[in-house]
Amino acid sequence: MFEQMHTSRQYDQVIAECRKVYLDKIQQYGTSWRVLRTISIADQIYIKAYRIRTIQEKQQQLIPESLLQEWIAMVNYGIIALIQFKLKNDERIDLSTEEALAYYDAAVSETKDLMLKKNHDYGEAWREMSLEALVDLILTKLLRIRQMVRSQQSDAEPEIYSNFQDIINYAVFALIKQREEHET
Repeated sequence: MFEQMHTSRQYDQVIAECRKVYLDKIQQYGTSWRVLRTISIADQIYIKAYRIRTIQEKQQQLIPESLLQEWIAMVNYGIIALIQFKLKNDERIDLSTEEALAYYDAAVSETKDLMLKKNHDYGEAWREMSLEALVDLILTKLLRIRQMVRSQQSDAEPEIYSNFQDIINYAVFALIKQREEHET
């Protein structure tokens, strides 16, 4: 039970950091992301995940941008994907900051709840996983999403949605693990 509470607090800390970046981007660019389709969001996350994987494999980084920012971007793009599903019949591009944050918070709440349930059943196995495995799992989920979107399966929406939730949770786990590494 302690581990579950500890994970919940860590999750909230990471999400607070991601939410701040999301808010900063909204203040800078508005909700221009509303034009993105599911495949575009998946591709944005793919770019971030593939960069991390490439740097892991080459063990060399030439662009001095923090990889933490890539993980945060994956969280936020995943949440944007969930918001887009909720707003699929809403053609507005411009959401107020308050509305955009309310949708963000609702998506996080639902996704965190899923994480807590899975974490209970899997016994926090993610804590034993490597960052390499987490990025590979994200890439696998993205390839599945891309395949489902390409095949235009009408009944695939719930599965695509849950894959984005898993991506968010894997990226949050990676951020938690990286925070713990920097604390030791």
